[in-house]
Amino acid sequence: MTAPLLLAFAGLCLLLALAPGPDTFLVLHYSLRGTRAGIAAAGGSALGSLVWAAAVAAGLATLLEQSADAYRVVKIVGGLYLLYLGVRALVQRQATAAAAEGAATAGASWGALRAGLLSCALNPKVGLFFLAVVPQFLPAGRTSFGATMTLGLIDAVVTLAYFGVLVLASGRAMLWLRRPSVTRVLDRTSAGVLAAFGVGTLATAK
Repeated sequence: MTAPLLLAFAGLCLLLALAPGPDTFLVLHYSLRGTRAGIAAAGGSALGSLVWAAAVAAGLATLLEQSADAYRVVKIVGGLYLLYLGVRALVQRQATAAAAEGAATAGASWGALRAGLLSCALNPKVGLFFLAVVPQFLPAGRTSFGATMTLGLIDAVVTLAYFGVLVLASGRAMLWLRRPSVTRVLDRTSAGVLAAFGVGTLATAK
């Protein structure tokens, strides 16, 4: 694969990352809890891209393209997970100062990373993207595990870079919008959007 081809793929990944989706709002939601949590969620989403790249390279993701039942199952599980994340965030009690400090712990970061990973790994649209786009960038259309994982790594790096900028921008905005009432509204809004994505995903899983 040539450098121009890899740059073209990276540009396509960036365009797709700029389109708001469940992962975007998940990262924003965790960013409200702190920069570390937001970066961890972004890292989890990037790892999810590698999971799909590995699945495509191994031929497993082809099941999504050939089996409507397999696609529906993954979509339902992903929708339920997004709904769970949104509802859980909506019913959580407002964080106290001590809880806010605890949000920066390694345990909280691991939870954010896991949420980002599962959100991306349970999104069949990401798998279909790899199935439809990746073969066009492989040498002579040949499926190669190494080449596919290279493209997956590029997508993961682009995703992490974009979400990292989003997290830092959110952090600066939160320094300006530090009022508890504003933070509460933003937190509930992001949680509500996640729940709405979950309901929407379940509604279209036919």
